[in-house]
Amino acid sequence: MEIQVDPHTLERAEERGTSEEEIKDVVNNGFPIPVKRGRLGKAQVYDFKQRRHDKEYEQKRVEVIYVLEGDTAVTVTVYVFYGKWESGNANPV
Repeated sequence: MEIQVDPHTLERAEERGTSEEEIKDVVNNGFPIPVKRGRLGKAQVYDFKQRRHDKEYEQKRVEVIYVLEGDTAVTVTVYVFYGKWESGNANPV
């Protein structure tokens, strides 16, 4: 499947601490998450082990919201959450 990363998504990605590469990885390899309005969503947890806004975080969870237009996934937005998740658990510890 082709992935088209919308410019709005790239702007949000930069603000929120992720990249185009991670966005594409989430769409290709992430786990499905519930979303509204006929959109699709996937998420992926990454090791982070860095500081962000003066706080140390073990991991970050990247969530990508997208729509399918034919064989192309077109991103709508991206969210990034920082914390610690248990293996196989979508909720933070």
